[in-house]
Amino acid sequence: MLYAVIADDRPGSLEKRMAARPAHLARLDALQAEGRLLLAGPCPSIDSPTPGPAGFSGSLIVAEFDSLEAAQTWAAADPYVAAGVYAQVTVRPFNRVFPK
Repeated sequence: MLYAVIADDRPGSLEKRMAARPAHLARLDALQAEGRLLLAGPCPSIDSPTPGPAGFSGSLIVAEFDSLEAAQTWAAADPYVAAGVYAQVTVRPFNRVFPK
């Protein structure tokens, strides 16, 4: 089943985010290589794909996991969690309707 991982950044966490980014991306690359990643990306804090020092307000990942518990365990082990980038992470089951 698909699960949405919705994470909110802590204010002022851009430096921590950038430092942990290579490890974070490596985990996403692994999901993609397994054919389990539907989409992933950050949410800019401002209306721009390149927010500069304004940074990001969070992230969204939609991927396939065996269970909600497996998705939550995967999300809890994210390098952004360990680095203190995320203030909160929510994992929810997700039903893809579009695109078909």
